[in-house]
Amino acid sequence: MSKKVNAYGAKDSQADLEPMSIKRRDVLKDDVEIDITYCGVCHSDIHTVKNDWGNSVYPMIPGHEIIGRVTAVGEKVSDFKEGQLVGVGCMVDSCQSCSACEDDMEQFCEKGATMTYGSKDEHMDDHTHGGYTTSIVVDKKFVLHIPENIDEKAAAPLLCAGITTYSPLKNWNVKKGDKVGVIGLGGLGHMGVKLADAMGAHVVMITTSPDKAEDAERLGADEVLISKDKDAMKEHQGSFDFILNTIPVGHDMNPYINLLKRDATMVLVGAVEPLEPVHGGGLIMGRKRIAGSLIGGIKETQEMLDFCGEHNIVSDIELIDISDINKAYDRVMDSDVKYRFVIDMASLKN
Repeated sequence: MSKKVNAYGAKDSQADLEPMSIKRRDVLKDDVEIDITYCGVCHSDIHTVKNDWGNSVYPMIPGHEIIGRVTAVGEKVSDFKEGQLVGVGCMVDSCQSCSACEDDMEQFCEKGATMTYGSKDEHMDDHTHGGYTTSIVVDKKFVLHIPENIDEKAAAPLLCAGITTYSPLKNWNVKKGDKVGVIGLGGLGHMGVKLADAMGAHVVMITTSPDKAEDAERLGADEVLISKDKDAMKEHQGSFDFILNTIPVGHDMNPYINLLKRDATMVLVGAVEPLEPVHGGGLIMGRKRIAGSLIGGIKETQEMLDFCGEHNIVSDIELIDISDINKAYDRVMDSDVKYRFVIDMASLKN
């Protein structure tokens, strides 16, 4: 059995998003039904709608930064109650039996995690549909507790931008006193600055734009390094313990590799595409590393949310109505948002 709910989605890769109707499954024994109050707008939503990665299925209902209230739970659910504030991120299921899932890293599920939108739906003869809808039904293992003390609407981007930046900072053991660079001040970069600052690091925002300096310092950066300034880059050479690279497109990484200390790491979280050639000498001379990181598992995502609750960290957002989503997509593409759009889903219900 299933029920119809209102949604906003795209019929094909060339289409604007528009109102449509989709089906949600009835609540099964391990399920949580959520009335969606807010949904963040991620750059990945746009890539998927436009089929930039070549694997999109339509109709495409995006949205994987979901905040809402529990409206019903299955008979085997004890951790969630009606009315509770919860979240759903980039995944809604995984095999739960491979080595990655057993290590609480469902994002690397060896059989392929079920993503919140665009994956095969194991419960219905359909693909999964995301959060640009009035409600969603999710397995309890993939529902997250949202701290009640943080701003509900501004918490939405934590479900993707937050965990995408928290996970590498945690995995590479960023700690008090470390000099941490964050490259790029966008949706991911602004969260990287806030989280690294809360971890006690000396945070340097690395950007091509001098006009972003004031904002970076407001967000928690101790310094701003303009990457086009060759003298400034030379001054910082060999001084960083860790660099978080949030640039979303292919770029020259060599100047940033030169900033790393011996045995230090730069982690990529933005560029899911071919990169410009890396000069091997920059890595060999200093035993430096380039690594990558993808969101985080459910356990780590909950840890991130609890950390944000403890330190009162949320995203800087611009709240929009669902009817403005196509304009918002254009503005994201033009880097014209500080720093994340969030949809007020009451606008869809109305």
